[in-house]
Amino acid sequence: MAAPTVTVVRTEAQAEHVRTMAWEFVDWLRGRYPELNHAIDEYLKNQDFLGMLGRLLQEFCPPAGECLLAELDGNPVGILMLKPHTEPDVCEMNRMFVRPEARGCGVAKAMSDRLIQRARDLGYKAMVLSALDKHDEAISLYRSLGFQRDERAPDSSSGAAREVLMRLSLV
Repeated sequence: MAAPTVTVVRTEAQAEHVRTMAWEFVDWLRGRYPELNHAIDEYLKNQDFLGMLGRLLQEFCPPAGECLLAELDGNPVGILMLKPHTEPDVCEMNRMFVRPEARGCGVAKAMSDRLIQRARDLGYKAMVLSALDKHDEAISLYRSLGFQRDERAPDSSSGAAREVLMRLSLV
């Protein structure tokens, strides 16, 4: 299998692949963490997930955002997005998903490296992200990229799930 190809999403055809995988990500979360289905529903509602997917090519493109699509052998296998954070000069990495058949092929690392570079190119000084504390493989990847637990962030514990907030300096 060839190395993953990571491209910026600029066309409606690419955006449609992203939308499909974004819903696959939601289904994957529901299957992996069934005890969190209510929290997942609330999160999707609070994040205006449907609206966000509809505005994908507006919200996740420069000058403030970005959306990446990864392919292996010409097949779409992963997505990753960047959006502005509430803090000035800070962006948020979110919605990382790699299809099961492509896991272990370097897709998440390739997308992360590209998104971090795009954030620097867009002028961001720091990148933040959140992950479920149960999502060990994601947290391990983020640490390998240089992310550290963001101790300045407010505690966001909620019942069975704890959100791990992480930050990476881009300067």
